[in-house]
Amino acid sequence: MKTTDSKLLSDKAKPRGKFPHLKVAGPFLYVSGTSSRLPDNTFEGVEVDEMGTTNLDIKRQTKAVIENIRAILQSVGADLEHIVDITTFLVNMNDFGGYNQVYGEYFDYTGPARTTVAVHQLPHPHLLIEIKATAYFPHPIQ
Repeated sequence: MKTTDSKLLSDKAKPRGKFPHLKVAGPFLYVSGTSSRLPDNTFEGVEVDEMGTTNLDIKRQTKAVIENIRAILQSVGADLEHIVDITTFLVNMNDFGGYNQVYGEYFDYTGPARTTVAVHQLPHPHLLIEIKATAYFPHPIQ
């Protein structure tokens, strides 16, 4: 990759707009807002029972989002430890506890700076969370 480039991963869900999964700008990697959407357009952390009741799991969605971000970073040789800033969008701040618990399994006080905000909605009604990240990776990009 060039020092300024964009990357769309074929093994991830295609963005629902014309933007890349990842933007490279010198040693900085910008991961676009990422959800728990899977390549087949289903969502991790979503179950619909036979009566049509939808159950959404913030912990499963958070884990899937972070793992999606990890895979995007790994596509250029970086990983979660290279993240310097994270912005998280939650549809409901009542989910903050579950989100924060899973987040703490990946990051500690030495991890990235973080901002968490509540938003009215995300691009799909099954989404509880979306995260965007900035990483610093001063190595040759793969």
